[in-house]
Amino acid sequence: MARLFKITACVPSQTRIRTQRELQNTYFTKLVPYDNWFREQQRIQKMGGKIVKVELATGKQGTNAGLL
Repeated sequence: MARLFKITACVPSQTRIRTQRELQNTYFTKLVPYDNWFREQQRIQKMGGKIVKVELATGKQGTNAGLL
């Protein structure tokens, strides 16, 4: 069983609503293998996101819980 982190992160995404630009936060939860954790963390921070919650999880690798 691979060691996995279940991370919940919040990433700002820009959507166009008519003419004004609005900043929307997208929350997502995904399972990240222990070895990829640091890279994933960097990626989220580069996008200007915040990691909300990190839990230890066991399960299948690459499972994505999708968008909330």
